[in-house]
Amino acid sequence: MVSLSPSTMIQQFEIDYRRRRNKALRVQLISLVLFAAAVFISAWINGFFDTTEVNLPSGERITTWKLWASLPRLGDYIYKTFPVLRLNNLGADLAEWFWRWRVWLQLLGETILIAYLATFLAVIGAFALSFPAARNLSPNAVLLVVSRRYLEIIRTVPDIVWALIFVFCFGVGPLAGVLAIAMHATGSLGKLYSEVNENIDMRPLESVKAAGGSWFQQMRYGVVPQVIPNVISYTLLRFEINVRSSSIIGYVGAGGLGQEIRTAMSLQEYRDLSALFVIILVTVIIIDFLSEKLRHRIIGFESLRA
Repeated sequence: MVSLSPSTMIQQFEIDYRRRRNKALRVQLISLVLFAAAVFISAWINGFFDTTEVNLPSGERITTWKLWASLPRLGDYIYKTFPVLRLNNLGADLAEWFWRWRVWLQLLGETILIAYLATFLAVIGAFALSFPAARNLSPNAVLLVVSRRYLEIIRTVPDIVWALIFVFCFGVGPLAGVLAIAMHATGSLGKLYSEVNENIDMRPLESVKAAGGSWFQQMRYGVVPQVIPNVISYTLLRFEINVRSSSIIGYVGAGGLGQEIRTAMSLQEYRDLSALFVIILVTVIIIDFLSEKLRHRIIGFESLRA
């Protein structure tokens, strides 16, 4: 074995370091170029560089960038949704803005109940499928493939498409909304739950198995205690998402505030739209706040912070 002098070793290290650094820089440069090309092609295909003709105040007609020419329309649309609020007549202005508040609150309650029941059904289905859909927990390969493909299919179909299908099957009403959101949420939560299951410590399962426990007992005593904090966190987040979804799918007749949004857009009642958006925003903020408090209480975060 030939021994190298310290100076030779240092020179060899510097050569290897420069070679690896240059290789890493080339990879980064190529990745950056490919990423930029993908962004440019995607923007071009999706019409970001389209042009349109507009009339100037002078009467001249010019060709300009469509995105730039259309931005003022967005500003006009948003401006139309602003209510007239005056300090000296604030109460009357608010009453005029939220003139259908009794109907809207009733539909808001229906929206929240749709989201609640849909989340409950989704949690049951997703939690049951998350164990066979996890690579480290599935009893056999066939069940793994079937459960994963099923979760992929039901979350690939958007919830509004599920709503159209269930409205056709069950008619207009909240039942279609519950089933639509539950189907889509089952696929999304099932994937999240299964990924949590794949990151667990396998030693508790091995202990239960060594004691003669069945597969169900391994899941019950070895997996569930480890994953329950993440399951609760994902569930509360999904409930918040489902509240927003249930306020939209009513647009196709699946109950909730969506039907009021559709009516307001059809009749161009822009201030009604802004009132409905404010109601949904406040509801989501309250749900997010309560969900955070509930999650911290369940996982013991408040006691640790104290």
